[in-house]
Amino acid sequence: MSEKVVSNCRNVAIVGPYLSGKTSLLESLLFVTGAISRKGSIKDKNTVGDSAAEARDRQMSVEVSVANTQYEDINFTFLDCPGSVEFAQETYNALIGVDAAVVVCEPVCDRVLTLAPLFKFLDDWEIPHLVFINKMDRANNNFMDVLHALKAVSSRPLVPHQYPIGQGEDLIGFIDLVTEQAYHYHSGAAADPVPFPAELKEQEHAAREEMLEELANFDDHLLEELLEEIEPPQEEIVADLKMELGADLILPVFLGVAEQDFGVRPLLEALLREAPEPDTIKERRGISLKGEAPLAQVLKTYFTPQGGKLSLVRVWQGVLTDGATLNGVRAGGLYRLTGQQQTGVQEAKAGEIVAIGRLEGIKTGDTLSTNSGQPESELPKAEQLTPVYALAVGAEKRNDEVKISTAFAKLIEEDPSLAWEQHGDTREVILWGQGDIHLQIALDRLRRKYNLPMVTHLPQVPYKETIRKPASSVHGRYKHQSGGHGQFGDVYLDIKPLSRGEGFNFDEKIVGGVVPRQYIPGVETGVREYLAQGPLGFPVVDVAVTLINGSYHTVDSSEQAFKQAARLAMQEGLPQCQPILLEPIAAIEISTPQDFTSKAMQLLTGRRGQVLGYEAKDGWKSWDKISAYLPQAEMRDFIIELRSLTMGVGFFDWKYDHLQEVPDKVAEKVVASNANGNSNSK
Repeated sequence: MSEKVVSNCRNVAIVGPYLSGKTSLLESLLFVTGAISRKGSIKDKNTVGDSAAEARDRQMSVEVSVANTQYEDINFTFLDCPGSVEFAQETYNALIGVDAAVVVCEPVCDRVLTLAPLFKFLDDWEIPHLVFINKMDRANNNFMDVLHALKAVSSRPLVPHQYPIGQGEDLIGFIDLVTEQAYHYHSGAAADPVPFPAELKEQEHAAREEMLEELANFDDHLLEELLEEIEPPQEEIVADLKMELGADLILPVFLGVAEQDFGVRPLLEALLREAPEPDTIKERRGISLKGEAPLAQVLKTYFTPQGGKLSLVRVWQGVLTDGATLNGVRAGGLYRLTGQQQTGVQEAKAGEIVAIGRLEGIKTGDTLSTNSGQPESELPKAEQLTPVYALAVGAEKRNDEVKISTAFAKLIEEDPSLAWEQHGDTREVILWGQGDIHLQIALDRLRRKYNLPMVTHLPQVPYKETIRKPASSVHGRYKHQSGGHGQFGDVYLDIKPLSRGEGFNFDEKIVGGVVPRQYIPGVETGVREYLAQGPLGFPVVDVAVTLINGSYHTVDSSEQAFKQAARLAMQEGLPQCQPILLEPIAAIEISTPQDFTSKAMQLLTGRRGQVLGYEAKDGWKSWDKISAYLPQAEMRDFIIELRSLTMGVGFFDWKYDHLQEVPDKVAEKVVASNANGNSNSK
């Protein structure tokens, strides 16, 4: 029988939109639990979270930060996750290994929509989560209005846990809706109980009734008590909160001001009292294996200047020991992390999150076991996000070019939402990511960690060209005399267009040996070489060329001479065939809240896109899915504008679909720009 997961630990992710105050909340949690004696601040760049140089330079989270602390008899591991949508992959990868999540948001109704993708991920994975409405000292909206806005984006019913007490514009305390005890906040200390404010009795009663009614939807006994107007015991309410939160049936809501530690202790109490134990999420994932062999999963990969590679893992089963062999790789150390501080440990039990050193070849999301080779089955991992923004990159110093592939491999191990390629047509090295800031962070890491400064520019669009009409008996003769043997080749070619997507076809219809067989491959080579850059300056596609006639010299002819003759024939004939410019077209699927559907379609049509249709997005409340074709030339900053129009939540998937003729005016600009050596212009 496998070892039961330890129950004296909780793994909690802190998630939420950019600027909601997640790192400040982590700092406050560490301070009130005694893990740190003095709080840092984002402004002073001395917080436990956001310790990476790239994060501190931009005063924003760019990767998962880990912190361990103890409150009463429970060991908490907090994962502070990035809020920017450009780092969503980082957040999703970490979330699959936690027991619960605290969703931090601001009390601004208009910004609540930014929580929709996060709530959808948490609900799809059935990860218990609660909301902490931060910055209540500068609330732009009434508390109940914020709750109403949250209801619109959550598929789980909201259960308010507290009601705010204000004094003018200031937040001075709260009412606990379970105990109906009022409290006043004090900076640097726990809130003091105070007499119940009579003026809030009606509002508090309505909020409490809402809480109890939502709980009663899942508890028949509580429902009977409410119908009979029996006041339920506090112990029963707490038990319901724990059960229903652990089953991801409800969304409890808390409030406070993290920078001043207001509301942080009640939040901790709720995590202590109501958050599910580690075995709850293990059972929900169906992780029930025979034996006691350790089973773990990588949530995040770091490359540190001091210790090299570190893999942050969730232990699902068994006991991991320092020096254990996982997937055939010997672990080089076992650590608990708090910011950049590493504390060595000898073992980690099921339910804990620890870092393992030097697991070479092991990637984020991988399942680990002590079985030789790979584990028998892989644990589910977060879906890989489609890269949507690209830059062409090159080493600033030519001597550094040999370092690019190795550095990129490590970069992508740390951040799997990055990708890179050497484009087959443009020969550019292209770095793909989730947005401009995302790629700028990656470039900073290349410079800082791997001493690899890069230069960048927008990627070239891989335009092609083709022809509209055929040309017959195009003549090409190459004759060169330089003393001794000369060079002679003579060919006649038929050129005709093919249907889109057919590529290139070469044939020959030589009769009577007018072109000897040994020279025909040279003709095909000459044609292919010319097609690499046609009359408009781009590779030529969807063309058929047939060798129909020619002549040769018994002494001076050679395969090389016939190659040159073929090039001359193509150079003469292709401009007669009305060459046209083609551009790659992407099939794109945009996901957006319904309120922004019309704007998203206008954005598409304004960029020469062709809307194919739209429909309700399956599984997404009040969201639409728009299908369209979009020229790749128009995709360069499309994600930036889409996010701007949709409060940062709109996203899209895409794939190359086909080549399409470029409109004449656009084609003229592209050809002229390419002739001038600037192929990045549209």
